[in-house]
Amino acid sequence: MSIGDEAGRWISAFLEAQAAELDAARNTLLAYGRDLKDFTGFLERKGRGPASASRDDIEAWLVDCADQGLAVSTRARRLSAVKGLYRFAFEEGWRDDNPALRISGPGKVKSLPQTLSESEVTRLIDAAKGHGRTPAERARNACLMELLYATGMRVSELVGLPVAAARGDPRMLLVRGKGGKERLVPLSAPARAALGDWLEMRDDLQDKAREKGKRPSAFLFPSTGKDGHLTRHRFHGLIKAFAVAAGVSPDAVTPHRLRHAFATHLLAHGADLRAIQTLLGHADVSTTEIYTHVLDERLKALVLEHHPLAEKD
Repeated sequence: MSIGDEAGRWISAFLEAQAAELDAARNTLLAYGRDLKDFTGFLERKGRGPASASRDDIEAWLVDCADQGLAVSTRARRLSAVKGLYRFAFEEGWRDDNPALRISGPGKVKSLPQTLSESEVTRLIDAAKGHGRTPAERARNACLMELLYATGMRVSELVGLPVAAARGDPRMLLVRGKGGKERLVPLSAPARAALGDWLEMRDDLQDKAREKGKRPSAFLFPSTGKDGHLTRHRFHGLIKAFAVAAGVSPDAVTPHRLRHAFATHLLAHGADLRAIQTLLGHADVSTTEIYTHVLDERLKALVLEHHPLAEKD
């Protein structure tokens, strides 16, 4: 068996186990796959495969990653993938040691998530309502933004929503998150109104498509692409267009930043941290606690800017 074949077999088996045993999210598996292909490609250039690689080989690869200028978070994720691969190989008996066991990863610098103000979010939603060539596109865009801000969903969760989850004027949506875990998120009145408007137009479009012999879509936001629904990439482009129309810097607007805004604004208005954890689908409340630091920083900036005794430069 060639080095390349050996690496491919190791990676495939590891990813299959992650998917089956841990129910790992598709995006996580794709990232791990890319990381491990980079690692085994590095080994292959040295004439080695994962079965013969040493701790020195893994550390040399990490140095190479750093030399490429990769972010600390990216290098930490790459090492996590390799550690997982060798833990799996040891358990399967492919190796009688684990060369990655005692390797420490680069220290991750915890930066506070960037967010948007309430007025900026309002302007973005208003811009979405007027963006589109047809009434249906404008209704879809309004629904996307209202749902995203009302629920704090990840963009992959939003674009992949099944239409069945939105039927019957729901007060809550059932969302399938990372690892297939499900959670309920409540809908605000504006989000429910936008959802109702879009459903009416969506169903009309689907009826016309059915008359032409096309199969109806199972998704709330259908698309003719291979995924069958609006893609994350397409929505990313849309939200940048909304930002331009709203007079907000496009560089400051991303779908994930709206998720941060959802959490930060809830916390600012007195929501319980545990409730926000549940709504965001965080497995650990420590992940959610970072929003308390965001709020602290905003309050500090407010005092420094407006307090009469604050020092001015």
